[in-house]
Formats: sequence, structure tokens, C-alpha cells
Amino acid sequence: MNTPEHSQLGKASSYADQYDASLLFPIARLPKRQEIGVGAAPLFFGADLWTAFELSWLNARGKPQLALAHITVPCETPNIIESKSFKLYLNSFNNTRFLDAAEVQARLRADLSEAAWRGAAQPSTVGVKLVLPESFDREPLHELDGLSLDRLDVECTRYQPAPELLTAAFDEAPVTEVLTSNLLKSNCLVTGQPDWGSVRIAYSGPQIEQEGLLQYLVSFRNHNEFHEQCVERIFMDVWTRCKPVKLTVYARYTRRGGLDINPFRTSHPQALPANVRTARQ
Repeated sequence: MNTPEHSQLGKASSYADQYDASLLFPIARLPKRQEIGVGAAPLFFGADLWTAFELSWLNARGKPQLALAHITVPCETPNIIESKSFKLYLNSFNNTRFLDAAEVQARLRADLSEAAWRGAAQPSTVGVKLVLPESFDREPLHELDGLSLDRLDVECTRYQPAPELLTAAFDEAPVTEVLTSNLLKSNCLVTGQPDWGSVRIAYSGPQIEQEGLLQYLVSFRNHNEFHEQCVERIFMDVWTRCKPVKLTVYARYTRRGGLDINPFRTSHPQALPANVRTARQ
């Protein structure tokens, strides 16, 4: 089984400029999920929405082509794809000739699906959409909708995840709320480099105490974990401590190495959000 320590994270790497699918490095989701009380059958649905901003290849005549790529990796996949390996893999397209964008899209879908679903009893596919240059100016930008927790003037003293900060009004009427914060920060599990994000929490159930929720989100500030793992930890802590009837946690992280990762987890089946970047992305 691949582990984060065996990846290229934090190591000097050579950059292949010829297509090489073997560069992709899948890491099993299960060990980190077991840490937060999630077994082989999670109680949430969702996906990891990736955006690749640095995708280029050569056409049949050797002329460089480029595109943005939106990738949707279902959270049911047994593996995440380590982001530096994803970057190295995309770089391997740079001097490789492809017939057209459709061939590139098909190659991405096949390779990413194999890596994400590796080891699954019934493998499926990941979603891949290419945005070509003539459509770049139609790519939207929008902040996460909801009531901002950042308006609160709170004292913050905890910088490792502190779920005990979460409380809810169990003896009052249930509510439905959408709350946001731009103050989410964690660090890479391996390198310790900072990961900056915005988070949206939508729920129905006992009203969550907002100051405690903001302090809890801030408590990830010195925590080392991958994006997907942080969002699942937030989901499980809120679910366990505040006992909502419905819960959705959606985070959008700023890009690194030309990639951003935006995990979405929900307690109930619903459509995935549009992969729309925020201003910081």
C-alpha cells in the first residue's frame, strides 16, 4: 500500500516531459478515515473537485495546445491521488503529441480513473472536462454563499483540531443555516507547507454555536493533513458533536503547483456544486 512518506512530496523530482501515467501516486483513503471513526462504508457522499490550470500538450504538428481541466473524483473511490504526483503526471504531457483535445481528455479520464479506483471490487470512472482557450473568459468566479462566521470577534487560542469547541442548542427548535469562513488553514501532511482554504457548512438540526464553530475551524491552523482528510474530519466532528439531521461541508483550497482541490461531503444525496473558483484561487 502506498503511503504519503513514499510519495515525491518534499523530495527533489525530475520532470518528465513525455507522457507517463506511472507518475500518478494513489494513497488509500481508509487509514485516515479510520482515525475519525469512518469505516469502509462512509456515512457521507460527495467528491473531490480538482482544477488543473497548467495543462499543455503538442498537436500532431508539434504546436503547443493548452486547456484548463475540471476533474471530479468521487469520494467512494478507495484512493486519493497525491497532488505532486498529479502535477508531475500533467507535466509529462508537455512534449507529447496528441491528435486533439478529445484524445487528451480520454487519456486523463482513463489514467485518473485507474489510479483513484485501484483496488476497488467494482471500479468506475472519474469525471474530466476540458475548457479550451476560447472559453476561458466564461469561467466564473464566486465566493461561497452563506453567513460569514468571520464577522465574529472571537478569541482564538487553539491551533490543533479541538472538536470539544463545538456545541449546539439541543433544547431549542431546529434551524437550517449556511455558514462560511475564509479562515481555514491547515498544512500538508508530509511537507508542512501551508494550505489556505474557505469552507461552507450547511446543515439542518440543533443550532450550532457560531463562535465555537469559528474557533474550531481556526484550530486546524497548525494541523498536518491533506485537504480531503481535513474536510472529512470537519464533517465527522460536526456530525458527532452537533448532531444535525442533514450536513454538508464544502471547502475550496487555493492552488499549489497549478492545481486546486475542493472536497465536498454531504450526509444526503444531492447534486455536486459547480466547480467555481473563489477570488483567492
